[in-house]
Amino acid sequence: MSDGGCLFCRIAKRTVPSDIVGEADGLLAFRDIHPQAPTHLLIIPTEHVPSLADVSGAHTTLLGNAMQFANRLARQYQLGSGYRIVVNSGAQAGQSVWHLHFHLLGGRAFQWPPG
Repeated sequence: MSDGGCLFCRIAKRTVPSDIVGEADGLLAFRDIHPQAPTHLLIIPTEHVPSLADVSGAHTTLLGNAMQFANRLARQYQLGSGYRIVVNSGAQAGQSVWHLHFHLLGGRAFQWPPG
């Protein structure tokens, strides 16, 4: 299922150009257009899920696949010294595109706590 007005659904359907770097198990990865680190990829399900708050038990496999995919991408991009995966859920957390997505960030040192 997709949402025709959703930017990430249109990227998944290849109707909006993006720098796609991988695809696996109902997931798509592409470069963020406003990178916050030397490596900043977005991982999205090709199915429209508005946010992490909207996942259910039916999405358990998808979420596990997303983490495995992120790990493979981290190895591919040689982020062995460390990387961060971020999920913003809801406007107050900074979610700006209402399609579940995971930020894979690496290539620099990060601080704690974030933001």
